[in-house]
Amino acid sequence: MSLADFVKDKRKLVKLTQPELAEKAGVGLRFIRELEQGKETLRLDKVNQVLQLFGHEVGAVPKTNTSDF
Repeated sequence: MSLADFVKDKRKLVKLTQPELAEKAGVGLRFIRELEQGKETLRLDKVNQVLQLFGHEVGAVPKTNTSDF
């Protein structure tokens, strides 16, 4: 599941509109729209502001099948 889908699904699950989510998270409506549309360049601190409402955050996650340096 993509980050965009995750946020959109969580928002709909708690019955929030995009403007309501933006207000609760302290970010702009444009940011929420771009996040849910899957924009690839977003500020990580703002992404985490939104995810914090759902009890999550973005962080470093080990990939499988990676080669060592």
